[in-house]
Amino acid sequence: MWRTAADLIDGVLLLDKPVGLSSNLALQKARRLLQARKAGHTGTLDPLASGLLPLTFGEATKFSADLLEADKEYQAQIELGVTTSTGDAEGEVLTRRTVHVAREQFEAALARFVGKGQQVPPMHSALKHGGRPLYELARDGREIERAPRAIELLRLTTMSWDERRPSFELVCSKGTYVRVLAQDIGEALGCGAHLIRLRRTRVGNLRLAQATTLSLLEAQSLSERRSQLLPVDALLGSLPRISLDSAAAARLGCGQRVCAQEPGIEDAPRLRVYDAQQRLLGVASYQNGWLTATRMVTNRPTDKGPLTRIAPEKQIKEAT
Repeated sequence: MWRTAADLIDGVLLLDKPVGLSSNLALQKARRLLQARKAGHTGTLDPLASGLLPLTFGEATKFSADLLEADKEYQAQIELGVTTSTGDAEGEVLTRRTVHVAREQFEAALARFVGKGQQVPPMHSALKHGGRPLYELARDGREIERAPRAIELLRLTTMSWDERRPSFELVCSKGTYVRVLAQDIGEALGCGAHLIRLRRTRVGNLRLAQATTLSLLEAQSLSERRSQLLPVDALLGSLPRISLDSAAAARLGCGQRVCAQEPGIEDAPRLRVYDAQQRLLGVASYQNGWLTATRMVTNRPTDKGPLTRIAPEKQIKEAT
């Protein structure tokens, strides 16, 4: 089987995933276009959903979990009066009800869900039971008891009002299923609802405005594609940072604890560490003035793109 040559490249690609494509297929397409040897993603989007899908390459895959923990921002549209088997437009219609909902009632219902709460994951999800994804069990007609999860909805605001298909924006914690939220809003209004559109606009400090598309990548040369990679530390923007001189950086890279009395830096389980040339060394814990490495990067010379070179901080917009 013929394969495109693959290189060891490092960085983060912000992709605007289209509707109808799985996150894994989007990743594989981007990986081929970048001719990258090692790739991963930072959490999936359903095929029905579009929007920001951060993809990691090479050394950046070591820090994918940081975005799994980050809060996320979405634009969602629901249809009132109709419930489905999956909670979204891909499922079979279960019920149809008459809708008499005013905008004020809708916004009052949204307000009820803001804050910390519990949510039961849907059967049609990638969570596993006995080694099998729940969605496979659901297709077999099986219903498995699922424990509720703690979630937090930080913001829920109306985007546009339509008495049957209103749209809203939300900011939520990890593990939130917007399909389940759509169903809950429908039940709170007494008419039922399901999700018909979902677009992710932010993950942590990374925003959709910075993203590219597969069609744009296909039209570019390899060097142009790779020039769009953000540095590895694009995933670590929420962590405090510290810089070391050459000797201390070498000791930390060898696994030794390093004394680093840095004014303004408090004890932290994780912070990002740089050398004197502002190259990312990795992530370390900081306690009582001592740094202990937890996850280090391999800085390797290359002529294939911006790999582990550290871009100016201003390239990554801080979340507001």
